[in-house]
Amino acid sequence: MENVLLKKSKMKTHKYMNTMKKYLLLVVTLLFGVMAGYAQDKYSINRNDLPEAAQKFLTDYFPKAKVGMVKTDRHLLKKTDYDVKLVNGTKIEFNNAGKWTSVDCKTREVPEGIIPKSIRTYVKKNFPDVKIVKIKKTTTKYEVELSDDVELTFNLLGQFKSMKMDD
Repeated sequence: MENVLLKKSKMKTHKYMNTMKKYLLLVVTLLFGVMAGYAQDKYSINRNDLPEAAQKFLTDYFPKAKVGMVKTDRHLLKKTDYDVKLVNGTKIEFNNAGKWTSVDCKTREVPEGIIPKSIRTYVKKNFPDVKIVKIKKTTTKYEVELSDDVELTFNLLGQFKSMKMDD
């Protein structure tokens, strides 16, 4: 009799576990579906799709440049960010508030007003014949790329930290 009761108990537990696995799979599937819906990119060529601060940045530092593409990255757990590509090839990344995080002018010089004065001074003094073609700002540092493929790192106060040369 005990064996029959034990078998019935195991069968109920097995059924319960299968049901729970199905529910868990359903929940995970729904969660991924919702995440995919929120994490979609939007493309346009309209400056007005950018936050006001980003629009002002473009007007101040790239007044004559035409926007080739604005990509709006919507993230579920992270705020929205914006990637702008100008017709001349320059790429600019903005955070959710419209503050620049990266400016890549390829072979042209990054506008002087974007670069902190201490970094400009350091580069002019130590690398007089090159120009800054890319700058990236993170929460802890600035990364600067020069036209001769030298990469410099500075802290947020603009103090030199390291140098790396691309091969």
